[in-house]
Amino acid sequence: MNDQTHVDLQTIARQVMLDHGFDPDFPPAVQQQVASLSQKPPLPSPGGEVRDLRSLLWSSIDNDTSRDLDQIEVAEQLPNGDVKILIGIADVDADVPQSSAIDVHASSQATTVYTGVKNFSMIPETLSTGLTSLLENQDNAAVVIEFVVSNDGHVMSNDLYRALVHNHAQLTYSGVGAWIEGAAAAPPKVAASSDLQAQLKLQNTVAQALREQRYRHGALNIETIEVRPVVINDRIADVVRQEKNRATELIEDFMIAANEVVARALASESSIRRVVKTPERWERIVALAAEQGGNLPAQPDSRALNDFLMQRKAADPTHFADLSLAVIKLMGPGEYILERPGDPDVGHFGLAVQDYTHSTAPNRRFADLVTQRLVKSLLKKGSNPYSDGDLDGIAKNCTAREDAARKVEREMTKRTSAIAMSNRIGEVFDAIVTGANTKGTFVRVLKPHVEGMLVQGQQGLDVGDGLKAKLVRTDVQKGYIDFAKA
Repeated sequence: MNDQTHVDLQTIARQVMLDHGFDPDFPPAVQQQVASLSQKPPLPSPGGEVRDLRSLLWSSIDNDTSRDLDQIEVAEQLPNGDVKILIGIADVDADVPQSSAIDVHASSQATTVYTGVKNFSMIPETLSTGLTSLLENQDNAAVVIEFVVSNDGHVMSNDLYRALVHNHAQLTYSGVGAWIEGAAAAPPKVAASSDLQAQLKLQNTVAQALREQRYRHGALNIETIEVRPVVINDRIADVVRQEKNRATELIEDFMIAANEVVARALASESSIRRVVKTPERWERIVALAAEQGGNLPAQPDSRALNDFLMQRKAADPTHFADLSLAVIKLMGPGEYILERPGDPDVGHFGLAVQDYTHSTAPNRRFADLVTQRLVKSLLKKGSNPYSDGDLDGIAKNCTAREDAARKVEREMTKRTSAIAMSNRIGEVFDAIVTGANTKGTFVRVLKPHVEGMLVQGQQGLDVGDGLKAKLVRTDVQKGYIDFAKA
């Protein structure tokens, strides 16, 4: 048998990017603009519309290897028991002017693509992991999203402004999460500062209150599965589930609240919104719930769906991620749309919110960079830097490019998974159907978490059905993992 483990995945990743319409190489005009940014441009002077908040105990929490840091956080306990949360967002616009060569390229790509073996950045890494990244022990310009949260998770008031900030501690999900949950000792930076310990515990308390309040409003408690390759001696040995924890929840909860604040602030302007419309296949969700003892209404209802999900999580936590995956697939993808003042709210079904945008990752998503420009224009009381036609085109392109990015990432995950599974031909696994359409029937193995096509025995199966699946073939070059119903 051919050794499938010796393949150049970085070269394959580049080709997959090209196949899906991305340009993995920055054009000469972009490289020239980057060369002119040989050193960090001077920061705005504090005073007037720019506040100096560098003395606050800002910190960031991200993946272990992340250097494209978009946001930092700090919390302040108020005398009445409420907590003020400040989210500092990297001022990418300050170094990437609208219509510049970097901006034009970023608008065409629309997103950074993470393939597991190589990251293809939307803007050059000189910026995204350097000049415009909120790295530790650096002064930076930021757009601050401030909101006050009550004990029960209500957002009481909010504000937006520009500021100078300083990241005092660059932390990781794995280190902070395990410590908050009491499963491990504090990471060294946290252990060295009682103030930072108190700060992170306060942030966690507020984040959990925000989350519970969202659930009360009908936001979906969904558990998604992401996998990453395990590389040993430059070879992929396995693929493992990327676990979520209290630290990932903390950042997720803060970003959702911040994005709602920005969306509401832009209500009087034409802007880009992130929406998830009512589920495409609600009738199948109803049927899936009925198979597991649930009773959902005939019309889409996020609160009723979340009540059912919470019941199933309590009853069968082992398989909850697989139920979540089926619901996500049946809901359909999110999209960006132009929203003009007075337009009816479409909302975000999964988050149970009416006002939602993407604003917290301008190093990684073009929609967020555009939203940042809208916010800065609003703060200056200037005119909208984009026409409705511009925003509509940007929204459509961002939707299309993010869909393409998911396909690239999925194809590369299949290739790394094919390597990890190449020596397990003939084994039988517990699996769940994740897709059933004209392209074929697709399944996800429960452990290890890999996806593939069901090439035998697929008749009569639909999304959410469980089965025993036998691995019959892998092809690393094409990213094929084929199963037969056992």
